[in-house]
Amino acid sequence: MASTATAIKSILVTLNDIILGKEQVTKLALTCLLAKGHLLIEDVPGVGKTTLAHSLANALGLAFQRVQFTSDMLPADILGVSVFDRQTNQFTFHKGPIFCQLLLADEINRTTPRTQSALLEAMEERQISIEGETYDLANPFFVIATQNPSNQIGTFPLPESQLDRSLMRIEIGYPDAEAERKLLLGQNGRDKLKQLQAVISPEQLLAIQTEVENIHTSPAIINYVQQLLEHSRNSDLFHFGLSPRAGLGLLRAAQAWALIEEREQVLPEDVQAVLANIVGHRLQTRDAYLDRDIVNELIAHVAIP
Repeated sequence: MASTATAIKSILVTLNDIILGKEQVTKLALTCLLAKGHLLIEDVPGVGKTTLAHSLANALGLAFQRVQFTSDMLPADILGVSVFDRQTNQFTFHKGPIFCQLLLADEINRTTPRTQSALLEAMEERQISIEGETYDLANPFFVIATQNPSNQIGTFPLPESQLDRSLMRIEIGYPDAEAERKLLLGQNGRDKLKQLQAVISPEQLLAIQTEVENIHTSPAIINYVQQLLEHSRNSDLFHFGLSPRAGLGLLRAAQAWALIEEREQVLPEDVQAVLANIVGHRLQTRDAYLDRDIVNELIAHVAIP
């Protein structure tokens, strides 16, 4: 645990040196990846979404690919395509950018639903199927998707099935006055990103993820998560309740958060710490409620063990 705690602290220090004034954001992002989840970053352009994804890839020593999504992009642009080779008289599959360890799907909601759906199998099964052939993806494999607010021009809303594949959704937000002044004075995170060295290796990351799975969850915590799921399904506030996948994700994220906090078991506050980022993009309210209202609704009506 001691060596793991040291590694996690080093990762967070490295990330916070580049993403200024956003300690909670970087902690949530790392929580998501330690829990083997995919991350959705939603915010206005220019607040550091892409820089955060680059920083995570470099700090974790992961092979990185970036795809800039556009309205004319096709699934083959992500997955790959078979090309006929005249010399061998057969088709040869040329792998697309998805064959990496961390894929940045930049502005994913600027492409059509058809292309968005190309990521579904990859995010869930860690594999892709093309022309009757199945190809395994790297291990570890993560997708960090960024999207602009849906009210901006040229966006296609992500379907519920795509949103549910993302373990967590975070927002970066504008920097505070102190952090923004540092940026204006020339302390640009992108310049530091060029010199950023890996803090851990992919093999060490896999070992830490195994430790996350071994963080103890008591029957009381299991009951608490189950009651949160049940209330979301019975409440008149929501159109649809949380899925079993959301419940599993909530437990994994709470375990990862507990590990970052150097605890060997999950506490109710670990569940609550990640709850908003797990359920905010999954629950649709009947009225215009904010994520914090959704979380307050769940916490207020479910007894804490």
